[in-house]
Amino acid sequence: MTRPDATSDPSTPARPPHSDAAAALPLSTRDGLAPIAVPGGHAGALVGGDLATVIRRVAIPAVASNLLMTLFASVDAYWVGMHVGALGLAAVSTAIFWIWMAVSVAEMVGIGLTAVAARRHGERRPEEAARTAGDAIVLAVVLGLAVAVVGELAVDRLFAIMHTSPEVTALGRTYLRTYLLGAPLMFGYFAVDAAFRASGNTRTPFVLLAISVAVTLVLDPVLILGLWGAPPLGVAGAAVATVATRSVACVLGVTLLMRRGLVRFGRPRGAAIASIVRIGLPTAATGVFFSFVYVFLTRTTTQFGTPALAALGLGHRIESWVYMIALGFGATAAAVVGQNLGAGRVDRATRAGWVSVGYGSIPGLALAATMLLAPEAVAGWFTADAAVIAETARYLRIASVSMLVLCSEVVLEGALGGAGATVAPMVVSMSLTAARLPLAVLLSAHWGAAGLWWAISATAAARGVAMAVLWRSGRWKRNKV
Repeated sequence: MTRPDATSDPSTPARPPHSDAAAALPLSTRDGLAPIAVPGGHAGALVGGDLATVIRRVAIPAVASNLLMTLFASVDAYWVGMHVGALGLAAVSTAIFWIWMAVSVAEMVGIGLTAVAARRHGERRPEEAARTAGDAIVLAVVLGLAVAVVGELAVDRLFAIMHTSPEVTALGRTYLRTYLLGAPLMFGYFAVDAAFRASGNTRTPFVLLAISVAVTLVLDPVLILGLWGAPPLGVAGAAVATVATRSVACVLGVTLLMRRGLVRFGRPRGAAIASIVRIGLPTAATGVFFSFVYVFLTRTTTQFGTPALAALGLGHRIESWVYMIALGFGATAAAVVGQNLGAGRVDRATRAGWVSVGYGSIPGLALAATMLLAPEAVAGWFTADAAVIAETARYLRIASVSMLVLCSEVVLEGALGGAGATVAPMVVSMSLTAARLPLAVLLSAHWGAAGLWWAISATAAARGVAMAVLWRSGRWKRNKV
């Protein structure tokens, strides 16, 4: 493990609070040293102590939060797959690609806020961090409203682009429309979560999410199947359960942030919002582009039938167990890197990325082995359709290759985001993701659906290697936030 740090990198002195770099955002007239909510610590608690211990302490609640989300998604897939059928799975899978696009816009705010607020906490400027969090929450809600309106107007065209069958389109359109109704508060939740994490507090969002998921797990079968006198809503019930509980979590989160002094609302400041967008936009663009690629991959997948379309969605849900673990370590790395750069601890920020990758890779290796050795058993948890099980098992065997380096991609992309370096990851990720389309067409022409799965796995593995190269290069150390 890493030894405790006693000194910062002598080549990179700590920034004084009023240096030009620190003044990248407007100063608050009420800057002070009020304590912030960090598990067992105080403002800037991520810049001292044993690095491995700090990462574990902050990452465990973050990972637990993400696994709760994955648990819900898996249970959601179970109810839809077992009680609505393969058409329901295919419908939710196709709608999910558009939801990813919407979520990418929400992540723009979350990533930008994490980088800016974590840097302010590291500079011992909690009042400025709180004010920025307020600006970010307002921005997130407004963006969510815009996405909801645009999505409602364009929903028919969105499914027409994917060339899905009429049955899949009808179910998917219902799911997507229902989900988008809650977009404003769903987006707000991303900003609330980022405000807590930027301060080093991952426990509170974990508790909020735990309550949200627990309620959703009960609502899911009730609304999907129509239990206890509720109307049977089918796939729409799954969306209603998610939207309702996550919206309540957003409102509770804002209340807790205000009580703890981690958010302050006022007239939105253009400079602060511009900084959030500038940092988060490249990552959002990557996510939007990623979703578009999958929309067009879906057009290729549909030629192999509903089982392949369902397998594409199920495969992603199964992979998401490792992805969400990695995302928890990535969020931790973003907060640790941001605070340490704000405190001038460049050496410690550098090691934080590698240590986080090391921890996150352990479950990736375990899932890769499971996907390789027992894919049919894993697929059978979600569906009884023999054709879907067979195709999903083939997807999982091939995807086990990319599981070996998935954590490197996700964690180091988070670490780079915490440093405010999001343009280079965007360019690399978009280039490799774009390569999936010609690869998918070429390989599927020779190997059928398996060619699609190989195109996805190979490019995912390449992104993991590329992020490691970017982090090792050290160019992110010169970014100003």
